[in-house]
Amino acid sequence: MSVDHRSAIIDIGSNSVRLVVYGGPPRAPFALFNEKLLAGLGRGLSSDGLLAQDAMDSALSSLARFRQLLDMMGVDDVQVVATAAAREARNGAAFLQSVAALGFAPRVLSGPEEAEASGYGVISSIPDADGIVGDLGGGSLELAYLTQGQVRECLSVPLGTLRLATIRAEGPGALRRSLRTWLKTAPWLAEGLNKPFYMVGGSWRALARLHMHKTRYPLSILSNYEMPSQDAARLVRMTAGLDKSILRAVPTLSASRLAGLNDAAALLSALVGLVRPSQLVTCATGLREGVLFQRLSPAERARDPLLEEARAEGERQGRFEEHGRLIHHWIGPLFQDEAPHYARIREAACLLADVAWQANPEFRAERGVDMALHGNWTGASHRDRALLAMALHVSFGGGEAVPDPVTRLANSAELVMAKSWGLAIRLAQRLSGGTEKALQYSSLSQNNEILLLTLAQTHHVLGSDQVKRRLRSLATHMNLKARLETITTLV
Repeated sequence: MSVDHRSAIIDIGSNSVRLVVYGGPPRAPFALFNEKLLAGLGRGLSSDGLLAQDAMDSALSSLARFRQLLDMMGVDDVQVVATAAAREARNGAAFLQSVAALGFAPRVLSGPEEAEASGYGVISSIPDADGIVGDLGGGSLELAYLTQGQVRECLSVPLGTLRLATIRAEGPGALRRSLRTWLKTAPWLAEGLNKPFYMVGGSWRALARLHMHKTRYPLSILSNYEMPSQDAARLVRMTAGLDKSILRAVPTLSASRLAGLNDAAALLSALVGLVRPSQLVTCATGLREGVLFQRLSPAERARDPLLEEARAEGERQGRFEEHGRLIHHWIGPLFQDEAPHYARIREAACLLADVAWQANPEFRAERGVDMALHGNWTGASHRDRALLAMALHVSFGGGEAVPDPVTRLANSAELVMAKSWGLAIRLAQRLSGGTEKALQYSSLSQNNEILLLTLAQTHHVLGSDQVKRRLRSLATHMNLKARLETITTLV
């Protein structure tokens, strides 16, 4: 499937109806357009088993708009999935017939299918995810056990945000008792002990946003935001008595989520008490991304999402095709002993080595830091973002001073390592002028205490004073001595 291919997912949920149009690499798609309507299809389901007429009318009106937008965008690859409300309601089939009349082909996901798609949505952005996924929607809670890139077990529980208040009204402990009853049917949840719990869904992301505010966290990126598991109980206290005044302090917090936040926090706290995970990890990808991921080939699934994202961005903004890949290969001999986790961040930095060249020279380093910290890197932890920021800051001439808030996201030894990447990339850029040829006629290596830059005799004039200065800067940072040599034939 082409990088230029566009696809769309329409998610007909119990609380909202959403359209997302995706572009970019199939392994790491990004949202080109995102719109939702809080139709509340599942709002009255528990009382009479029916979707309310006004909710259906509202949803169908929004879906008609989506149909026209997709036609105008020229997007033909459209998947429409419906979840808890549509599958449970007595008039759900009739409603979906009306959806089909708009030119869609809606597919009702069973509870296990919904949980599986949510699980693969997490894997799509965190390939090494190992633990339990919880996707909280309006009508249900989906749970899945992930390990080794696979969804191993699934469970759908009718404890969505639209139902929690009614259950909690039955008295203290009612929610926990109800949850425990359901979890008894899934002994595999014991696999989540001391492993991460991956939080999916708008209500839990809103809790993470509030937690960021209360703890004064330095980076406002929800994807891969980590919280101590014991803070689940703290979130219950944080959300007690919240009113709209909090929106002034946290403008990114959705007003529509406020009323149900305490219920969502209570459910999370009860889950943590029963599953006992090591930490809570907020995931920005879920069911919709999982639906896209499930149709990829095994080879496509195996690709690293961060590197796919960085490669696409590098190609979009870079001056010369494939230059980032060549830089990664060229500086690689200096970092052969690095752990694979760090090597992938270094490769991402190389792929992004040209993304700031159009900026004012005085702000290129700042541009690199901003892109690393705030870019749409679903495959990166916050530590990964910090190391990427440090490398790009140095490579774009920002010096070795550590920019804010990098020091709070990675330790000093890691930052020293990332500075080495940045200095090596900076040397490669100066030597090559951003082109492919120079790197093919040169090599960089470490021999004992010597940092050696070797040039083919045919290209010896590339070894300018500026190149030598950058070679010395890298050598000094790595506690080595710099040397430049020319040879007749470069092997």
